[in-house]
Amino acid sequence: MRQELDLKELTGDMLAKATQHGASGADVMVADGDTFSVQVRLGAVDRLTKAREKRVGLRVFFGKRSASASTSDFSRESLDRLVSDTCALAAAVAEDEMSGLPAGDLMAHELPDLDLYDPTVLDTAAQIELARRAEASAMAADARITNSEGSDFNSSAGRVVLANTHGFLGEHRSSSFAMSVSPIATDPDSGGMQRDSWYAVQRKFARLDSPESVGLEAARRTVRRLGARKVTTRRAPVIFDQETAGSLLANLCSAVSGYALYKGASFLIGQLGNRLAPETVTIYDNGRLPGGLGSRPFDGEGLPTRRTTVVERGILASYLLDTYSGRKLGLASTGNASRGVGESPSVGPTNFYMVPGTADPSEIIRSVREGLYVTELIGFGVNMVTGDYSRGAAGIWIKNGELAYPVEEITIAGNLTRMFADIELVGNDLEFRGRIACPTIKIGEMTIAGN
Repeated sequence: MRQELDLKELTGDMLAKATQHGASGADVMVADGDTFSVQVRLGAVDRLTKAREKRVGLRVFFGKRSASASTSDFSRESLDRLVSDTCALAAAVAEDEMSGLPAGDLMAHELPDLDLYDPTVLDTAAQIELARRAEASAMAADARITNSEGSDFNSSAGRVVLANTHGFLGEHRSSSFAMSVSPIATDPDSGGMQRDSWYAVQRKFARLDSPESVGLEAARRTVRRLGARKVTTRRAPVIFDQETAGSLLANLCSAVSGYALYKGASFLIGQLGNRLAPETVTIYDNGRLPGGLGSRPFDGEGLPTRRTTVVERGILASYLLDTYSGRKLGLASTGNASRGVGESPSVGPTNFYMVPGTADPSEIIRSVREGLYVTELIGFGVNMVTGDYSRGAAGIWIKNGELAYPVEEITIAGNLTRMFADIELVGNDLEFRGRIACPTIKIGEMTIAGN
């Protein structure tokens, strides 16, 4: 309790001093947390890091001028210097008419418990053993698993305190536990090798998948890539699995960001209210999802997070905005301000996801006579201004509604506008392993470039 009181006193003191220096507004963010990471390869510890970090950041406004800075030195002299230096910097920069804190009456008043924090503390030996178990499970799953790029276990816990000169003071705690493993398989006939990986991540340790299940899935995904072929260039249906569909949804998330929009770097400029996808497609950004990996009770400016309907039954219903980008576009913030300590806010998703449909992934595969089931995307060939999409890919070729053989060294190409419009089926297999999640989806036709 004493530590919490100290942080409240610290933020209040810094805000008062910024005001004494002539600031018309200011906010202070403090982040305090512990992180642990271990990598095990072939049973031996390859890398281990453990850190505790506490950092304070200050943002000040002098009318329409602003500046931000941060420090990890919490001595009184350091904090006083941070305030004076940041105020001097703000007074010297150019004015920006859109600059300023959000209006005081918009601040979050209710800060619900979103089940984001787990007080479980795992000792170093336990976390190393979890990583070892995941790798051992993968190695034992199939005789063709002959090597490993390693297995990782990561944990973190901490809190964020945000205060501003409107009188807002908010705090939230969070934690995360994650593991991954990347086995290597060798084809006994050709000697060819393939790698793949799998992972799990949760806010609560008790909800994390077992190391054995993570290892088994990583092995399954790796072995199924053995004997991969190329295919000839053609146009055909393309199914994106959960992971690659999430990558596709991340492209849409970037396109609806207020910063991309006001800078003219999005193919969705001026498209609010227009049809983007079929009626079966609804997409939310929900910052209040209990236990969500992107959930938080308030955003990086102290505004309440919320559930925003980005796409409603195929219609583009909202962009994602913070205060600054909203002012640029003449729109209100959607509570999506994201920021690091000592940085100005930008726009970031909370829990951005496509609502699952009714089709089982096996049904979606059976609906394709001949086409591609994508399990990996390679490279960054996406033009967010035009929507043109071209990425290297690997996966499994579908013949007569069945997964027939693995394929690699191919490229899939299209345009994001057309791709979202051509979504034919949405799977029922939504799972969150990050802030952006999507079920399996089928796109009617794309160009698949091979031989």
